Amino acid sequence: MDTLLTAEIAAKTPRFRRRSSTFVDAIHDLPERVEMAPAQLYSTESGRLFHSGKIAIATVGLPARGKTHISVALARYLRWLGVKTRVFHLGDYRRATVGPGQDIPEDYFFINGPPTRTMGVCYPALFETDEISGALASASSVLLRQKILRKCREDIYHFFDHENGQIAIYDAVNPLAAGRRSLAKEFSKHDVKMINAGERLTINNCTFGYLSHRIVFYLLNLHIKSRHTYFARAGTSREEDSYKTDAVLSEQGIEYAKNMTETLIMHREEERQALIARGGPATPLKTLTVWTSTRRRTVETAQFFYEKGYRVRQRSQMSQLNPGVCEKMSERRIRAEFPEEVAKHEADPYHHRYPRAESYHDLAVRLEPIILELEREQNDLLIIAHESVLRVLYGYLMACNATDIPALSFPRNEIIEIIPASYNNEASRITIPNLPQDMIPPSPEDLQIPVPPSGVVTPMNGLGTPQTGAGTPGIRLGSPSENATPFEPGLGTQLLVERALRG
Repeated sequence: MDTLLTAEIAAKTPRFRRRSSTFVDAIHDLPERVEMAPAQLYSTESGRLFHSGKIAIATVGLPARGKTHISVALARYLRWLGVKTRVFHLGDYRRATVGPGQDIPEDYFFINGPPTRTMGVCYPALFETDEISGALASASSVLLRQKILRKCREDIYHFFDHENGQIAIYDAVNPLAAGRRSLAKEFSKHDVKMINAGERLTINNCTFGYLSHRIVFYLLNLHIKSRHTYFARAGTSREEDSYKTDAVLSEQGIEYAKNMTETLIMHREEERQALIARGGPATPLKTLTVWTSTRRRTVETAQFFYEKGYRVRQRSQMSQLNPGVCEKMSERRIRAEFPEEVAKHEADPYHHRYPRAESYHDLAVRLEPIILELEREQNDLLIIAHESVLRVLYGYLMACNATDIPALSFPRNEIIEIIPASYNNEASRITIPNLPQDMIPPSPEDLQIPVPPSGVVTPMNGLGTPQTGAGTPGIRLGSPSENATPFEPGLGTQLLVERALRG
């Protein structure tokens, strides 16, 4: 039993009733209130951590070189640690200012004419935009660029001065040397040069603090190559409710492992054939690597992949959440024997731990090395683990908040596929056919919140981008797949009540 009583708590939460960020990649979601991040170790009155003050990061590079991908990935990691981070995409400001359905001037990206000062600041020199042509821009285009740059700069300062922001990432081309020198003079004394997305990293003036070193360490593990990440539950074991026994797979669990293996291999080949049919290259499939914990049932679930020649790695950090004294105990017995602990859990299901047990926060901290290695992995990756581990890793990739993570549901008849992209991650579901019905439900006391249905693309209101305009994409949930479970508030609580009555 890895989580208790979360359905009732989540169903009563106003934030949950309004919208659950578990449906989308919420990296661009503006948080409505101050709350602890999933892997945050402590909080401060100012909201700034690690004694690091304010940090502004400006990207430099030609278009389509991975600047947005790196900016969003870095923001995802820092926010996971609890660092208040916001990405300011200059392209979003441009689209919002120009307006929906409107085209920018043809000379918008041309080189500036003479610099113009506004409010005492030379904006073309301070925040150069995507000027990559050799021609000169007209006066109207220069003024439009200045307007966009001024709004972006004002938002960055407002984030630092009025929202207790700690790290602002300015995502733009910044092609001109004069503009980069102005940025360095305005914001920074340090220079980190990444060449070819991690092939080489040069750091000047490396006497900065802990958080800056964490950023550099993360960048050393990052890449921008496309790859898919799959999540699958382990098969059922002979003693499903026992944590200490570490039982082997049951006959039903072995059949599930075989079925899941065949389903994923077939799905990958179908995706390849569909790409070729759309005119793509007839290249071989990217190598698939399989990660499991050291628990027997996850290792045995991956056995069929191993027999087919796939590389399988066991990671001790991916062991399931330890239930402590609550192992094999019914909810009624837990309420009777630990009423004070139940009250604490109802107040905070993410951070509370039962006696001799782990909390989800403990699990998130334990999984940080896995997260860094996940970012470093360049092959397609299948993670076979207990549902508690999948919740935390999914929460990281889809930028879920700590409140939602204990309530995520991963039915055993589905493989979750996550495709990292530059601006946001996309999630879909792969149905495993012909499974017995009693294997499909998730852990018995979990709230029924599905992950996004197949085909969902998940941009949210831009984090640090304008509130209106074409540059602020909204949620596009798309059409749910035939097997998708629609979200209904209160459904999880109703199912729990029905189970309790039957028990």
